[in-house]
Amino acid sequence: MKSIKIGIAGTGVVASGVVNVLKRNQEEITRRAGRGIEVAVVSSRTRSKAEALVGQDVEIVDDIMAVARHPDVDIVVETMGGYEPARTFVLEAIANGKHVVTANKALLAEHGNEIFTAAQDKGVTVAFEAAVAGGIPVIKSLREGLSANRIEWIAGIINGTTNFILTQMREKGWTFDAALKVAQELGYAEADPTFDVEGVDAAHKITLMSALAFGVPINFKAASIEGISKLAATDIAYAEKFGYRIKLLGITKRTPEGIELRVHPTLIPESCLIANVNGVMNAVLVKGDAVGATLYYGAGAGAEPTGSSVIADLIDVTRTITADPEHRVPHLAFQADALADIPMLPLSAVKTRYYLRLTVQDRTGVLADITRILADHDISVDAMLQTEVDDATKQTHIVIMTHVSLESSVDDAVTKIKGLDTVTGDVVKLRVEELG
Repeated sequence: MKSIKIGIAGTGVVASGVVNVLKRNQEEITRRAGRGIEVAVVSSRTRSKAEALVGQDVEIVDDIMAVARHPDVDIVVETMGGYEPARTFVLEAIANGKHVVTANKALLAEHGNEIFTAAQDKGVTVAFEAAVAGGIPVIKSLREGLSANRIEWIAGIINGTTNFILTQMREKGWTFDAALKVAQELGYAEADPTFDVEGVDAAHKITLMSALAFGVPINFKAASIEGISKLAATDIAYAEKFGYRIKLLGITKRTPEGIELRVHPTLIPESCLIANVNGVMNAVLVKGDAVGATLYYGAGAGAEPTGSSVIADLIDVTRTITADPEHRVPHLAFQADALADIPMLPLSAVKTRYYLRLTVQDRTGVLADITRILADHDISVDAMLQTEVDDATKQTHIVIMTHVSLESSVDDAVTKIKGLDTVTGDVVKLRVEELG
């Protein structure tokens, strides 16, 4: 049977992983796909770099649009990242009847609805396993493996950079800045780490998983995003005293009121498996009504882990390339005309448990004032810790763990508490998830 010809846009880390795994495992891949998968053309601004990757027998072009329009190409692989020119390239490839495989979570989170509509109209597939959690097959699990389930929630450690930083802060007591510096030195963090440490990268990924889980259009603008740059090692240590660890989680939940979509530092019980995922590794916990909680763990980035997922998509597309479009797995798991219009909840409507840390003056009645304000806002205290008074400042920390409360009520209470003349500095508020 005739081999499938692919065109690759870019020669960076992901592209190198794809090419190297294709070369090494070609026999296995052919046996799985039913026919060979060959690189026909690669775009690169540096010809020598491309030749070093694919050799001199593969066509090399300097214009990415030549890949999108190439008459011999069946599937294009977009590895450039970012919004543009990736968006224009993908739409051009679709317009020319090419199937698309991409690892670009930012592109799909922002422009996925447009891209999937164009693909649907043209009868081609856009596959994106590598866009979330690198080599972990969580997209396939949501699209196919768990399709019998009503997904209840997803919680994931889906950014390796932040997980490495938080691991170092917990294990070594480092500040955020110190841990970030080491992450950059080791190549785990970019020179500008904003997308990672401020939670944007994780938000792109949880947005895609939310659409797949609940059968709704992609809606990145609805995501509430908080990063870890302001997180103190002090709070990581206090969390441990209560039996919790802090992870940057992407969380999406289906509730009777609507869908939650949020990214933020989160306290989770240290007995939970996902709490023990350390370093640059990723893990995604998915709760279905029939299957219960399922955990997906592995490398969330890297050339070959990501290349593995790209090639898995290439194999899937190859297997179904001659099938009628209506017989393929839908892009967002649900049939395109069956996507639901479920409201996305603002963060103020979220109900969960909370961790509060206050710095207060050592005066009589301080604790009574704080607990009265909490009670006035229907916030019940589950546990409390007070540190010894600092002799120099005459101040102490009070750490409170609440029962399940409404976010807006907690925010109002925190505002009132900060107004007390006995409370100094800001009040640290972190969310707690039991993941049970």
